[in-house]
Formats: sequence, structure tokens, C-alpha cells
Amino acid sequence: MGASGSRRETLTVAALCVAWYALSSASNVVGKVALTEFPYPLTVAAVQLAAVVACSAPALAACGVRAARFPPGYYWRVLLPLAVAKVLTTLCSQISIWKVPVSYAHTVKATTPLWTAGLARVLFGERQPGGVQVALVVIAAGVGVASATELQFDALGLGAALAAAALLALQHLYSKRALHDTGAHHLRLLAALAQLALLLLAPLWLLRDARALLVADVEWDRAVPLLAADGMLAWLQAVAAFSVLSRVTPLAYAVASAAKRAAVVAASLVVLRNPAPPLNLAGMALAALGVLLYNRAKIAARQRASRSVLPV
Repeated sequence: MGASGSRRETLTVAALCVAWYALSSASNVVGKVALTEFPYPLTVAAVQLAAVVACSAPALAACGVRAARFPPGYYWRVLLPLAVAKVLTTLCSQISIWKVPVSYAHTVKATTPLWTAGLARVLFGERQPGGVQVALVVIAAGVGVASATELQFDALGLGAALAAAALLALQHLYSKRALHDTGAHHLRLLAALAQLALLLLAPLWLLRDARALLVADVEWDRAVPLLAADGMLAWLQAVAAFSVLSRVTPLAYAVASAAKRAAVVAASLVVLRNPAPPLNLAGMALAALGVLLYNRAKIAARQRASRSVLPV
């Protein structure tokens, strides 16, 4: 790739990141409003997955994206576990923003590097350098301060946000591997995972929310537009996220994701006007600083590793 091609790719990634941040912020704000008016996180999660499935098919056909061909055993070994993780991530994310402010939910999700480091240790025996360990301590301290000073603290919301962070770490790792292994278009992978996730979620929705909604007193004239907007925004931000993931390394994606989380926190505080005492804001800032230190330490570690490899 020449200089002009490299510059064009950099501008493309930057534009995708800006779109991703804006769409994710809008999705979280609309999602919070939707769950306040319509407190059924299972249904909201199902609507989001259904929107991804429904919107992806015509969009991919219009763009001429070829169909993905996954090896027969790949569905069971990789795609199905990824779909399970996607179901749980979507549901946990909805529960967290339902129970606690969006700003606090995303501060807790800043623990994703903690989960990434822990999973790397358990799955691959990977040890983290000193700088990374310090950054992880800063992240933990920031989330702890934010939790201790959160005016609308809820144990279920905290647990759901932590679970979503852990599942996101798994998804980022294995989605990148699936794209590398199969050569599938990233939006085809997104559509396939959403289809599998929706099939997995459907029985639970029928057993729980479907019966409850038959007798619930719901203002459908308000709920339906909110759910439709939330589903469309969820699809658009997923497209932007997968487009970034397909173009950059997992580490660069982690950096971009950290910046996105800060943008969502800021947008939610401004738009939703959640009360946040100074110590709470300090905890959020400390967690964001920890994520920044983590990303810088990982980049430095990778650069040291590359310099230590002698050319053949």
C-alpha cells in the first residue's frame, strides 16, 4: 500500500470511528429512554438483534457483498459460542443501562481490559508487563470510586455491566479470529451472529416477556417508535464497530473502544443530565485514565517485542 493508500485508509478508519462514537452515544441515550418507558430488557435485546438481522440482508444485497461460506464444523466450534456471547452481552448491556445511569454502566465496562488480561492469562498463559499491571490497578480503583459514590447504585446493574465487559473481551478476541480464519466479510459475520443469537434468545423471550406483555399496561404509541429507533441505532453502531474491527488490530480496536466509551459517558451526562457528584466524576476520569495507560503500556510492550526479534 502506497502513501496515498495508507493515508486514505487512515482517514477511512477515523471517519468510521467518529460515526461509531456518535451512533453508540445515540443508541445508549435512546436505549435508556426506551427502557425507562418500556422496562423489558429482554424484549429490547430481542428487538436489537432482530433489527440487525432485518436490516443486514437488504443492505448486504444492495452492496453486492458475497455470501459467507463457513466450514461445516465452524458453526459449532466458533460461531455458536460467539452467538451465545452476543446474546448474553446484549442482554447484560440492556439490564445495566436499565438499572443504572448510562455513564456509570460504561464506566464499569471500562474494566474490559481487566477481563482481557485475565482471560489471556487463563486461556493462553500470557503474563502482563509491569506497566499494564499498574494500569489495571488504576482502572479497578476508578471503577471502585465511581461505584462507591454512584447515587443510583444498583447491584444487578453493576453485575450486568461487569458481565457485559467480560463477554465483550471474549467477543473481540474471537470475532477477529473468525474474520481471519474464514475470510468472510465482516458484515456477513455480524449478520450470521445476529441470526444465531436471535434464535437462541427467542425461546427465553417467549417464556418470559411474551406472556407478560399480553397483560402489561404498555403505551405502545410511545414504546414502538422508541424500540424501532433503538433497533436501527443498534444495527448502525454494530456495522460501524465491525467495520473498524475488520480494518485494525485488536489492540488498536481496544484503543478506539476506550475512546468510544468516554464519548458515550460524556454524551449521557450532557443529554440525560444524570446527577454526578465530584467524586463520582473523579472515579470515571480515573477509570478512563487507567484505560489510556493500559493501551499505552500494551503498545509499548508490543514495540519492545518487535525490536527484540532479529531479522532473518
